[in-house]
Amino acid sequence: MRDTRALVLVTTSFPIRGDGSEAAGSFVSDLAEELAQHVPVRVVAPGSESIREKWAASVDVFRYASPEKPLSTLKPWKPQDFFQMIRVLRAGTNATRCAVAAGPTAHILALWVLPSGYWARSAARSIGVPYSVWALGSDIWSLGRIPAIRSILKSVIRGAADRYADGLQLGEDAARISGRPFAFLPSTRRLEGHRSRPLASSPPYRLFFLGRWHPNKGIDLLLDALALLGPNDWERIASVEICGGGPLESLVRAGVETLRAAGRPMELRGYLDKAAAADAILRADYLLIPSRIESIPVIFSDAMKLDCPVVSMPTGDLSELVANEPRCGVIASEISAPAFAAALSSALSQAPADFSTGMVARAKQFDLGIAARRVLAGMGMNAHA
Repeated sequence: MRDTRALVLVTTSFPIRGDGSEAAGSFVSDLAEELAQHVPVRVVAPGSESIREKWAASVDVFRYASPEKPLSTLKPWKPQDFFQMIRVLRAGTNATRCAVAAGPTAHILALWVLPSGYWARSAARSIGVPYSVWALGSDIWSLGRIPAIRSILKSVIRGAADRYADGLQLGEDAARISGRPFAFLPSTRRLEGHRSRPLASSPPYRLFFLGRWHPNKGIDLLLDALALLGPNDWERIASVEICGGGPLESLVRAGVETLRAAGRPMELRGYLDKAAAADAILRADYLLIPSRIESIPVIFSDAMKLDCPVVSMPTGDLSELVANEPRCGVIASEISAPAFAAALSSALSQAPADFSTGMVARAKQFDLGIAARRVLAGMGMNAHA
Protein backbone atom coordinates (compact mmCIF):
# COMPACT_ATOMS: atom_id res chain seq x y z
CA MET A 1 0.00 0.00 0.00
CA ARG A 2 1.35 3.42 -0.94
CA ASP A 3 2.26 5.66 2.00
CA THR A 4 0.39 8.96 1.62
CA ARG A 5 2.64 10.82 4.06
CA ALA A 6 5.35 12.78 2.28
CA LEU A 7 9.11 12.52 2.49
CA VAL A 8 10.63 15.99 2.49
CA LEU A 9 14.08 16.33 0.88
CA VAL A 10 16.04 19.41 1.91
CA THR A 11 18.97 20.21 -0.33
CA THR A 12 21.35 22.89 -1.59
CA SER A 13 21.93 20.88 -4.80
CA PHE A 14 19.13 20.75 -7.36
CA PRO A 15 18.75 21.71 -11.04
CA ILE A 16 17.82 25.32 -11.66
CA ARG A 17 18.79 26.00 -15.28
CA GLY A 18 19.34 22.34 -16.20
CA ASP A 19 22.66 23.15 -17.89
CA GLY A 20 24.77 20.77 -15.83
CA SER A 21 26.13 23.41 -13.44
CA GLU A 22 24.13 21.94 -10.56
CA ALA A 23 26.77 19.20 -9.98
CA ALA A 24 25.25 16.79 -7.42
CA GLY A 25 21.83 18.34 -8.07
CA SER A 26 21.22 16.00 -10.99
CA PHE A 27 21.51 13.05 -8.63
CA VAL A 28 19.11 14.65 -6.12
CA SER A 29 16.44 15.25 -8.76
CA ASP A 30 16.74 11.66 -9.98
CA LEU A 31 16.54 10.41 -6.39
CA ALA A 32 13.40 12.49 -5.77
CA GLU A 33 11.72 11.00 -8.82
CA GLU A 34 12.75 7.48 -7.82
CA LEU A 35 11.41 7.96 -4.27
CA ALA A 36 8.19 9.42 -5.68
CA GLN A 37 7.37 6.03 -7.19
CA HIS A 38 6.74 4.91 -3.59
CA VAL A 39 5.78 8.01 -1.55
CA PRO A 40 4.90 11.66 -2.20
CA VAL A 41 8.02 13.83 -2.19
CA ARG A 42 8.43 17.52 -1.40
CA VAL A 43 11.83 19.03 -2.21
CA VAL A 44 13.29 22.16 -0.65
CA ALA A 45 15.81 23.48 -3.17
CA PRO A 46 17.59 26.64 -4.33
CA GLY A 47 16.16 28.81 -7.08
CA SER A 48 16.15 32.33 -8.46
CA GLU A 49 13.15 33.19 -6.28
CA SER A 50 11.05 31.73 -3.49
CA ILE A 51 8.28 29.82 -5.24
CA ARG A 52 6.47 26.47 -5.24
CA GLU A 53 6.54 24.48 -8.46
CA LYS A 54 5.55 21.07 -9.81
CA TRP A 55 8.64 19.09 -10.79
CA ALA A 56 7.22 15.68 -11.67
CA ALA A 57 4.42 13.31 -10.69
CA SER A 58 4.27 13.27 -6.87
CA VAL A 59 7.24 15.69 -6.64
CA ASP A 60 6.68 19.31 -5.55
CA VAL A 61 9.59 21.73 -5.19
CA PHE A 62 9.68 24.58 -2.68
CA ARG A 63 12.33 26.98 -3.96
CA TYR A 64 14.25 29.42 -1.77
CA ALA A 65 16.03 32.40 -3.32
CA SER A 66 19.74 31.66 -3.59
CA PRO A 67 22.66 33.33 -5.38
CA GLU A 68 24.13 31.74 -8.48
CA LYS A 69 27.37 31.12 -6.61
CA PRO A 70 27.24 28.08 -4.28
CA LEU A 71 27.14 28.90 -0.57
CA SER A 72 30.48 27.13 -0.14
CA THR A 73 32.18 29.75 -2.34
CA LEU A 74 30.88 32.78 -0.41
CA LYS A 75 33.35 34.47 1.96
CA PRO A 76 31.66 35.49 5.24
CA TRP A 77 34.33 38.11 6.02
CA LYS A 78 33.17 40.08 2.97
CA PRO A 79 30.11 42.19 3.90
CA GLN A 80 28.27 41.53 0.62
CA ASP A 81 28.81 37.77 0.88
CA PHE A 82 27.95 37.74 4.59
CA PHE A 83 24.56 39.37 4.11
CA GLN A 84 23.88 37.14 1.11
CA MET A 85 24.55 34.08 3.28
CA ILE A 86 22.19 35.35 5.96
CA ARG A 87 19.43 35.89 3.38
CA VAL A 88 19.88 32.37 2.01
CA LEU A 89 19.88 30.79 5.47
CA ARG A 90 16.64 32.57 6.35
CA ALA A 91 15.04 31.71 3.00
CA GLY A 92 16.01 28.04 3.39
CA THR A 93 14.53 27.93 6.88
CA ASN A 94 11.24 29.41 5.65
CA ALA A 95 11.03 27.14 2.60
CA THR A 96 11.61 24.04 4.75
CA ARG A 97 8.86 25.06 7.14
CA CYS A 98 6.49 25.64 4.20
CA ALA A 99 7.30 22.22 2.75
CA VAL A 100 6.62 20.29 5.96
CA ALA A 101 3.45 22.29 6.57
CA ALA A 102 2.06 21.54 3.09
CA GLY A 103 0.59 18.19 4.16
CA PRO A 104 1.23 15.05 6.24
CA THR A 105 4.98 14.54 6.59
CA ALA A 106 6.60 11.27 7.65
CA HIS A 107 10.29 12.15 7.55
CA ILE A 108 12.79 14.83 6.49
CA LEU A 109 16.00 13.89 4.67
CA ALA A 110 18.74 16.51 4.44
CA LEU A 111 21.16 16.45 1.54
CA TRP A 112 23.65 17.57 2.88
CA VAL A 113 24.47 18.04 6.60
CA LEU A 114 24.93 21.84 6.43
CA PRO A 115 22.99 23.96 6.00
CA SER A 116 20.27 21.50 4.90
CA GLY A 117 20.52 19.40 8.06
CA TYR A 118 20.21 22.49 10.23
CA TRP A 119 17.01 23.49 8.41
CA ALA A 120 15.71 19.92 8.60
CA ARG A 121 16.34 19.68 12.35
CA SER A 122 14.49 22.92 13.04
CA ALA A 123 11.47 21.89 10.95
CA ALA A 124 11.45 18.34 12.34
CA ARG A 125 11.30 19.64 15.89
CA SER A 126 8.41 21.95 15.04
CA ILE A 127 6.15 19.11 13.82
CA GLY A 128 7.54 16.20 15.82
CA VAL A 129 8.93 14.00 13.03
CA PRO A 130 12.43 12.52 12.66
CA TYR A 131 15.07 13.77 10.24
CA SER A 132 18.08 12.11 8.65
CA VAL A 133 21.24 13.42 7.00
CA TRP A 134 23.29 12.37 3.98
CA ALA A 135 26.86 13.67 4.19
CA LEU A 136 28.91 15.01 1.30
CA GLY A 137 32.66 15.53 1.26
CA SER A 138 32.37 19.31 1.56
CA ASP A 139 30.43 18.87 4.81
CA ILE A 140 33.06 16.85 6.59
CA TRP A 141 36.35 17.72 4.89
CA SER A 142 35.77 21.47 4.49
CA LEU A 143 33.20 22.71 7.01
CA GLY A 144 34.36 20.15 9.56
CA ARG A 145 37.71 21.93 9.82
CA ILE A 146 36.17 25.19 11.10
CA PRO A 147 35.81 24.92 14.94
CA ALA A 148 32.57 26.90 15.36
CA ILE A 149 30.88 25.22 12.38
CA ARG A 150 32.25 21.82 13.39
CA SER A 151 30.27 22.11 16.64
CA ILE A 152 27.03 22.79 14.73
CA LEU A 153 27.83 19.97 12.31
CA LYS A 154 28.31 17.55 15.19
CA SER A 155 25.06 18.61 16.85
CA VAL A 156 23.02 18.20 13.65
CA ILE A 157 24.48 14.75 13.01
CA ARG A 158 23.91 13.54 16.57
CA GLY A 159 20.23 14.50 16.39
CA ALA A 160 19.59 12.62 13.16
CA ALA A 161 17.64 9.35 13.14
CA ASP A 162 19.71 7.94 10.26
CA ARG A 163 23.06 9.01 8.85
CA TYR A 164 24.41 8.26 5.38
CA ALA A 165 27.65 9.12 3.60
CA ASP A 166 28.38 8.85 -0.09
CA GLY A 167 31.88 7.51 0.57
CA LEU A 168 33.42 4.88 2.85
CA GLN A 169 36.29 7.06 4.10
CA LEU A 170 33.89 9.98 4.34
CA GLY A 171 31.60 7.94 6.60
CA GLU A 172 34.50 7.00 8.87
CA ASP A 173 35.61 10.64 9.15
CA ALA A 174 32.05 11.84 9.80
CA ALA A 175 31.65 9.19 12.53
CA ARG A 176 34.91 10.35 14.11
CA ILE A 177 33.63 13.93 14.29
CA SER A 178 30.15 13.10 15.58
CA GLY A 179 30.51 9.87 17.51
CA ARG A 180 27.67 8.40 15.47
CA PRO A 181 27.93 5.64 12.82
CA PHE A 182 27.27 6.36 9.14
CA ALA A 183 25.93 3.91 6.57
CA PHE A 184 27.57 3.95 3.15
CA LEU A 185 25.08 4.97 0.47
CA PRO A 186 26.66 6.02 -2.85
CA SER A 187 25.17 8.86 -4.85
CA THR A 188 24.37 7.98 -8.44
CA ARG A 189 21.98 9.16 -11.11
CA ARG A 190 19.84 7.67 -13.84
CA LEU A 191 21.49 7.64 -17.25
CA GLU A 192 20.36 6.60 -20.69
CA GLY A 193 22.50 5.69 -23.64
CA HIS A 194 24.87 2.97 -24.73
CA ARG A 195 28.03 2.77 -26.76
CA SER A 196 27.44 2.70 -30.50
CA ARG A 197 31.00 1.50 -30.96
CA PRO A 198 33.08 -0.92 -28.87
CA LEU A 199 35.71 0.40 -26.46
CA ALA A 200 38.91 1.32 -28.24
CA SER A 201 41.56 -1.38 -28.38
CA SER A 202 44.35 0.78 -29.84
CA PRO A 203 45.38 4.47 -29.86
CA PRO A 204 44.83 7.31 -30.42
CA TYR A 205 42.48 7.76 -27.46
CA ARG A 206 40.00 10.46 -26.50
CA LEU A 207 40.35 11.89 -22.98
CA PHE A 208 37.52 13.67 -21.17
CA PHE A 209 37.14 15.84 -18.03
CA LEU A 210 33.84 17.19 -16.70
CA GLY A 211 33.55 19.07 -13.42
CA ARG A 212 33.89 22.31 -11.55
CA TRP A 213 36.97 24.34 -12.35
CA HIS A 214 37.91 24.51 -8.67
CA PRO A 215 41.11 23.61 -6.77
CA ASN A 216 39.35 20.68 -5.05
CA LYS A 217 38.62 19.13 -8.45
CA GLY A 218 42.26 19.44 -9.52
CA ILE A 219 41.72 21.06 -12.92
CA ASP A 220 45.00 22.95 -12.47
CA LEU A 221 46.81 19.67 -11.77
CA LEU A 222 45.31 18.18 -14.92
CA LEU A 223 46.56 21.04 -17.09
CA ASP A 224 50.02 20.82 -15.51
CA ALA A 225 50.06 17.04 -16.07
CA LEU A 226 49.10 17.42 -19.73
CA ALA A 227 51.96 19.87 -20.17
CA LEU A 228 54.35 17.24 -18.78
CA LEU A 229 53.42 14.56 -21.32
CA GLY A 230 56.00 13.82 -23.96
CA PRO A 231 55.67 13.58 -27.76
CA ASN A 232 55.19 9.80 -27.63
CA ASP A 233 52.26 10.24 -25.23
CA TRP A 234 50.61 12.89 -27.43
CA GLU A 235 50.85 10.61 -30.44
CA ARG A 236 48.47 8.32 -28.55
CA ILE A 237 45.93 11.09 -27.85
CA ALA A 238 43.22 11.96 -30.38
CA SER A 239 41.75 14.76 -28.25
CA VAL A 240 41.42 16.11 -24.71
CA GLU A 241 37.95 17.51 -24.02
CA ILE A 242 37.60 19.71 -20.92
CA CYS A 243 34.07 20.72 -19.86
CA GLY A 244 32.64 22.58 -16.89
CA GLY A 245 33.05 26.00 -15.30
CA GLY A 246 33.95 27.68 -12.05
CA PRO A 247 36.29 30.08 -10.24
CA LEU A 248 39.44 28.90 -12.07
CA GLU A 249 38.02 29.76 -15.50
CA SER A 250 40.78 32.22 -16.41
CA LEU A 251 43.45 29.68 -15.45
CA VAL A 252 41.74 26.93 -17.44
CA ARG A 253 41.36 29.04 -20.56
CA ALA A 254 44.98 30.19 -20.38
CA GLY A 255 46.23 26.62 -19.84
CA VAL A 256 44.21 25.27 -22.76
CA GLU A 257 45.43 28.04 -25.05
CA THR A 258 49.05 27.30 -24.08
CA LEU A 259 48.57 23.62 -24.95
CA ARG A 260 46.85 24.50 -28.22
CA ALA A 261 49.74 26.79 -29.11
CA ALA A 262 52.02 23.78 -28.66
CA GLY A 263 49.93 21.88 -31.20
CA ARG A 264 47.99 19.77 -28.70
CA PRO A 265 44.42 18.64 -29.65
CA MET A 266 42.48 20.45 -26.90
CA GLU A 267 38.72 21.08 -26.80
CA LEU A 268 37.08 23.41 -24.28
CA ARG A 269 33.36 23.55 -23.51
CA GLY A 270 31.12 24.75 -20.71
CA TYR A 271 28.86 22.72 -18.43
CA LEU A 272 26.96 19.80 -19.93
CA ASP A 273 23.46 18.72 -18.99
CA LYS A 274 22.92 15.07 -18.13
CA ALA A 275 22.17 13.93 -21.67
CA ALA A 276 25.12 15.82 -23.14
CA ALA A 277 27.40 14.50 -20.38
CA ALA A 278 26.35 10.93 -21.18
CA ASP A 279 27.04 11.51 -24.89
CA ALA A 280 30.50 12.91 -24.08
CA ILE A 281 31.37 9.94 -21.86
CA LEU A 282 30.25 7.56 -24.58
CA ARG A 283 32.58 9.30 -27.04
CA ALA A 284 35.53 9.15 -24.65
CA ASP A 285 38.06 6.38 -24.10
CA TYR A 286 39.18 7.59 -20.66
CA LEU A 287 37.49 9.82 -18.08
CA LEU A 288 39.92 11.99 -16.08
CA ILE A 289 39.43 12.57 -12.32
CA PRO A 290 42.35 14.73 -11.07
CA SER A 291 40.64 15.75 -7.78
CA ARG A 292 42.56 16.73 -4.68
CA ILE A 293 39.52 16.13 -2.44
CA GLU A 294 36.79 13.65 -3.32
CA SER A 295 34.71 10.81 -1.91
CA ILE A 296 33.04 9.08 -4.86
CA PRO A 297 31.99 11.64 -7.48
CA VAL A 298 28.80 11.05 -9.44
CA ILE A 299 30.84 11.30 -12.64
CA PHE A 300 32.67 8.11 -11.59
CA SER A 301 29.47 6.06 -11.42
CA ASP A 302 28.38 7.69 -14.71
CA ALA A 303 31.55 6.39 -16.32
CA MET A 304 31.14 2.89 -14.94
CA LYS A 305 27.58 2.65 -16.23
CA LEU A 306 28.64 3.91 -19.66
CA ASP A 307 31.72 1.68 -19.99
CA CYS A 308 34.40 4.35 -19.78
CA PRO A 309 37.55 3.58 -17.75
CA VAL A 310 39.08 6.32 -15.59
CA VAL A 311 42.44 7.85 -14.81
CA SER A 312 42.21 9.14 -11.24
CA MET A 313 44.08 10.70 -8.37
CA PRO A 314 44.29 8.48 -5.24
CA THR A 315 41.71 10.48 -3.30
CA GLY A 316 38.83 9.32 -1.09
CA ASP A 317 37.55 5.88 -2.01
CA LEU A 318 38.73 6.13 -5.60
CA SER A 319 42.04 4.45 -4.77
CA GLU A 320 40.27 1.19 -3.91
CA LEU A 321 37.47 1.47 -6.46
CA VAL A 322 39.84 2.03 -9.37
CA ALA A 323 42.85 -0.08 -8.36
CA ASN A 324 41.20 -3.16 -6.83
CA GLU A 325 41.00 -6.17 -9.13
CA PRO A 326 39.44 -6.32 -11.58
CA ARG A 327 40.66 -2.78 -12.28
CA CYS A 328 38.45 -0.17 -13.93
CA GLY A 329 41.22 2.25 -14.81
CA VAL A 330 44.55 3.67 -13.70
CA ILE A 331 45.28 5.34 -10.35
CA ALA A 332 48.08 7.88 -9.77
CA SER A 333 50.71 7.13 -7.14
CA GLU A 334 50.08 10.42 -5.31
CA ILE A 335 48.16 13.68 -5.65
CA SER A 336 50.48 15.72 -7.87
CA ALA A 337 50.78 16.79 -11.49
CA PRO A 338 53.83 14.59 -12.20
CA ALA A 339 52.09 11.54 -10.71
CA PHE A 340 48.95 12.20 -12.77
CA ALA A 341 51.07 12.62 -15.89
CA ALA A 342 52.66 9.23 -15.18
CA ALA A 343 49.20 7.68 -14.71
CA LEU A 344 48.04 9.18 -18.02
CA SER A 345 51.12 7.81 -19.77
CA SER A 346 50.41 4.38 -18.29
CA ALA A 347 46.75 4.49 -19.41
CA LEU A 348 47.77 5.51 -22.93
CA SER A 349 49.93 2.39 -23.16
CA GLN A 350 46.93 0.16 -22.33
CA ALA A 351 43.71 -0.54 -24.19
CA PRO A 352 40.54 0.87 -22.54
CA ALA A 353 38.80 -2.38 -23.46
CA ASP A 354 41.10 -4.20 -21.04
CA PHE A 355 39.18 -2.62 -18.14
CA SER A 356 35.71 -3.86 -19.19
CA THR A 357 35.37 -6.53 -16.50
CA GLY A 358 36.22 -4.04 -13.75
CA MET A 359 33.71 -1.50 -15.01
CA VAL A 360 30.90 -4.06 -15.04
CA ALA A 361 31.74 -5.01 -11.45
CA ARG A 362 31.78 -1.38 -10.24
CA ALA A 363 28.58 -0.41 -12.06
CA LYS A 364 26.65 -2.98 -10.02
CA GLN A 365 27.49 -1.01 -6.85
CA PHE A 366 25.64 2.10 -8.07
CA ASP A 367 21.91 1.45 -8.40
CA LEU A 368 19.52 4.36 -7.84
CA GLY A 369 16.54 2.11 -7.17
CA ILE A 370 18.38 0.20 -4.45
CA ALA A 371 19.50 3.48 -2.85
CA ALA A 372 15.93 4.80 -2.78
CA ARG A 373 14.55 1.61 -1.23
CA ARG A 374 17.29 1.64 1.43
CA VAL A 375 16.39 5.21 2.34
CA LEU A 376 12.70 4.37 2.65
CA ALA A 377 13.37 1.21 4.65
CA GLY A 378 15.55 3.12 7.09
CA MET A 379 12.77 5.62 7.61
CA GLY A 380 10.10 2.96 8.10
CA MET A 381 8.20 4.05 5.00
CA ASN A 382 6.54 1.68 2.55
CA ALA A 383 8.35 0.91 -0.70
CA HIS A 384 5.85 -0.94 -2.87
CA ALA A 385 7.04 -3.15 -5.72
